[in-house]
Amino acid sequence: MRNKKKTPATVEDFIRYGAECFIKAHIGFGHGTDNAADEAAWLVLETLGLPLDETAPLEKVLTPQEEKAALGIIEKRIKTRKPAAYLLKKAYIQGLPFYVDERVIVPRSFIGELLPEFDLIGQPKTILDLCTGSGCLAILAAHLFPKAKVDAVDLSAQALAVAKRNVKDHRLSMRVKLFKGDLFKPLKGKKYDLIITNPPYVDAKAMKKLPEEYRHEPKMALASGKDGLDLTRRILKEAPDYLTVNGGILCEVGRGQKLLENEYKRLPFLWLDTELSEGEVFWLTKKQLISS
Repeated sequence: MRNKKKTPATVEDFIRYGAECFIKAHIGFGHGTDNAADEAAWLVLETLGLPLDETAPLEKVLTPQEEKAALGIIEKRIKTRKPAAYLLKKAYIQGLPFYVDERVIVPRSFIGELLPEFDLIGQPKTILDLCTGSGCLAILAAHLFPKAKVDAVDLSAQALAVAKRNVKDHRLSMRVKLFKGDLFKPLKGKKYDLIITNPPYVDAKAMKKLPEEYRHEPKMALASGKDGLDLTRRILKEAPDYLTVNGGILCEVGRGQKLLENEYKRLPFLWLDTELSEGEVFWLTKKQLISS
């Protein structure tokens, strides 16, 4: 990488070196970054406690201790094939930090990109996050809609333990309540202005071909039957009973757009695209669900 006797390594040196190593090792991305350079930058900067934006001091000369730490995290990423978020115990959604570990899926929902500019329902007073995992979407919603009360549900007790930590870290225990159960079952007839959900949607065939990084995530947070839509079908069926009169649901389904449109021909799905996705998140109102 360098001649230690001549030129001390800078932050930029290690980011470049990390990216080169990741490319040679053919590691998989998709857990917060989609390329080797961004992955290396995230790992190195976070490990060194440096900002993750344009203010990062790329020309900073590392101390021997910092060099050891940066090199160690790069080597660990390659050796373990674990997503960077698990190694760092941290992930970001819209700039908000969240604690994560192998008990939850690494946060990466496109709903996180949509919520800051979401205006199809005005200012919701009650919000539900189904399949909450780490609680990141519920917490993001609470930040974006400060007058709303947010409920979050997950079937996994381990995931809810992580979500509880994040709710506490964000000081939202008075506004975000966690429930353990199978989708709507623990909610006892509650109704919401807005339901957001990023349920498992990986089909059986894709589950067998997952890159090694994805195999570190909880299987129950990924798999959803033969075509990946088992939980989505249940959500569509049950959601109307838990929506207020003018309420609606925002749901992520991965590549299930065509399957859903073919199966639910009478539902007027509104597909909301983001900078990095197309046709992966739909919006439906209660009125549309009932009438169709």
